[in-house]
Amino acid sequence: MGDDAQRSALGRRSVLLGLAAVGAIAAVDVAGFLGAGGALTSDTLTPSRFTDGFEDVYGRHDGFRRNHAKGIAATGYFTANGAGSAISTASVFRPGRVPVTGRFSLSGGLPHGADASDTVRGLGLLFDLPKGEQWRTAMVDIPVFPDRTPDGFYERLLASNKDPATGKPDPDRMSAFLARHPETAAAMEVIRRHPHTAGFEDSTFHGLNAFHCTDAAGAVVAVRWKLLPLQTIRRSEPAAAPNYLFDALADTIASGPLHWRMLLTIGQPEDPTDDATTPWPESRDTLDVGTLTLDALQTEGPGTARDITFDPLVLPEGIAPCDDPLLSARSAVYTESFTRRSGEAKQPSAVDAAEVPDER
Repeated sequence: MGDDAQRSALGRRSVLLGLAAVGAIAAVDVAGFLGAGGALTSDTLTPSRFTDGFEDVYGRHDGFRRNHAKGIAATGYFTANGAGSAISTASVFRPGRVPVTGRFSLSGGLPHGADASDTVRGLGLLFDLPKGEQWRTAMVDIPVFPDRTPDGFYERLLASNKDPATGKPDPDRMSAFLARHPETAAAMEVIRRHPHTAGFEDSTFHGLNAFHCTDAAGAVVAVRWKLLPLQTIRRSEPAAAPNYLFDALADTIASGPLHWRMLLTIGQPEDPTDDATTPWPESRDTLDVGTLTLDALQTEGPGTARDITFDPLVLPEGIAPCDDPLLSARSAVYTESFTRRSGEAKQPSAVDAAEVPDER
C-alpha cells in the first residue's frame, strides 16, 4: 500500500475515534498568563478568535475557564531527589521540598457537565520556588497531543461542534478534517492505544511539549516530562454519578496523600521538539527527579488554583521553551481566557471538596 493510501486508511479508521473523543480532547488545557509573552503564529488566528471558538462550541459560561472549565483545586509539595540537577540548573531539581498548588480538571468548556470516563483529565501545577521563581505546567492523561499546530487545533475544535439538528458532530466534517491532517489521525491512534484509567488518582499525566534543559556547564538537552502514579492502577469504569471522578478523588485523598514520580525523558537530536503529535521512542533514557505529593483539595474560590493560569512559558532558570508552536499559542490563548473570566462574575463550581458521598 502506498503512503497516500496508508494515510487515507488510517484517517478512515480514526474517524469514529475522533468523533467519540474529540469533544474531550478538542480542548486540552491551552492558555496562559499575561507576563509570559506568548503569541499565536498565524496572522489570522488571533487569541481572541481562538477563545471565541471555545465559546462557539461550548457556549459562554461567565467566570469559568474556556477550556478545562470543570475542576477542583489541590495543594501539596514536590520533593526533589537531586537527579535532575545533572541536566538542569533549575532550582526545582535541587534536593529538597517546595510547595505546589495544583488543579485537577476535565477538558472541555462545560463547567457543570457530567463526568465521563473517556474525557481527557488534566493536572495543572504551580511550583513555588526560591527567590520568587515559579514553574507552571499543564499536563493531561494522553500521551501525545492531537494537533501539531495552533491552526490545526482550531480547525479541529470547530469540526467538533455539534450539529443543532442531530446534537452530534457532523461525521463528514470531521472526516474531511482528518483527511487534511493525517498527523491528527495518527495521534488519535496513539491515544487510543493508551486507555484511561479509573480516575485522576491513578492517571499518568504527560507534559506533551518538549523543553530545553541547561546544566551548569551550559550543555543543553531536550526533555519531555510526565508523572507516574504510585497509586494502584485500576481499569476505567462507566460513570456512576455526575461528579463521580471528582468524588472518587476526594474520597481517596481523604484517606491519605497521593503521590506521583516525576520522570524526565531525554531526547536525542533526531527526536522532534516541534511536534507534540509524535511520541519519542520508548528506548530513550529517563531520569526520576522526585515525587509530587498532593494531600488536600479545595473547592475553587479566592486564594485557590481558580485564578491561576498554568502557562507553560512560566519557567525557572535552567528550563526553556523549545520550537514547538503550540507553546506560544497556549500562552496567548490562556491570556485571553484569563482576561475575560477575570472581568466576569464568579459562579459556584460544580465540584465541592466538602461534599464527598458516604458510599457509591
